[in-house]
Amino acid sequence: MIELTDVLSGRPMEDMHDEYREALQAVIHAKAEGLRLQPPQPAEAPPGQVVDLMAALEKSVQEAKRSRGESAEATVHEMPAPAAKKKRTKKTAASGKSARKPRRA
Repeated sequence: MIELTDVLSGRPMEDMHDEYREALQAVIHAKAEGLRLQPPQPAEAPPGQVVDLMAALEKSVQEAKRSRGESAEATVHEMPAPAAKKKRTKKTAASGKSARKPRRA
């Protein structure tokens, strides 16, 4: 198994160490001795580069259109409003009378 790790990672196993395991062992030893460890302070994450996703998408679409020989500009128009639904009328008997008989009191 170690040989496989050496081959796949490209680094010798001796150069690797498990920081989580080391921290866990420190907590276990401290508890065994009756000491309380302070929780570690989270490290400040380095500021990342903010990417404008819409600009990247637009650029990608423009490049794809150019590669297909299409014009880079697209026309945008309003969608037509949906047609109004017709009201359904209640069906009645052909004689114009109600299909049900009235209740008697």
